[in-house]
Amino acid sequence: MLKKLKSLFVIEDEHGSSAAKPVESTEEEIVPAVQSNPVVPDNDPSPMVEKSVAGGKVSDKFLNILLAAMDKKNLDGFDYLEYKQSLQSLDQISMDEPTKYRSAFAMAQTMGANASNLVKTAQHYLQVLAEEEKKFEQALINQRNLQITEKEQKLKTFNQSIADKTGQIQKLTEEINQIRKNMENMTGELQEAQFKLDTTKNDFLITYQSLVDHIRQDIENMNQYLK
Repeated sequence: MLKKLKSLFVIEDEHGSSAAKPVESTEEEIVPAVQSNPVVPDNDPSPMVEKSVAGGKVSDKFLNILLAAMDKKNLDGFDYLEYKQSLQSLDQISMDEPTKYRSAFAMAQTMGANASNLVKTAQHYLQVLAEEEKKFEQALINQRNLQITEKEQKLKTFNQSIADKTGQIQKLTEEINQIRKNMENMTGELQEAQFKLDTTKNDFLITYQSLVDHIRQDIENMNQYLK
């Protein structure tokens, strides 16, 4: 039935064939998880309808999901879908649109259908599609929270971490500069203290040597003159 439904709503390509895969269940994930590097197979079929809407286009995948939902909730008896099929059967006949709709309705009446019921059942399928739209919107919200909102929060955390660590680096840099300044001051003080110690040492040694030399000279003189 899905293939038949598809033939009612899908514009096939110029070769008159469809490469779309059948949908086995309406429980298929409507919004697939976003991958960081999605890979598109070389044999991935192009959508049969190239109608773009706000950067998007009719998707064969989503078309299958929506038609499967309609198929699952197909009403018993002759309804809008059967009427749609009758309309399609008249496409090959040259006639204006009003005549085509009236002719298909004439066939529908033989099956016990009436205009009111056809409109009512068509509205039923609009409701089915509206329910699928709600499911899609919720699935989209869930994926957005998982794939976008969560990553946005992580990015904010990363940015804050960078800001905190940048502040820490700045603080550490200031501390290092202060330590270097203290080291330079201490180095100058050390050199000054070393100079003073060396000067004191030299002064002592010179003074000591001077006294020792004098005493030794006196001893030498006494030994020589006091005999």
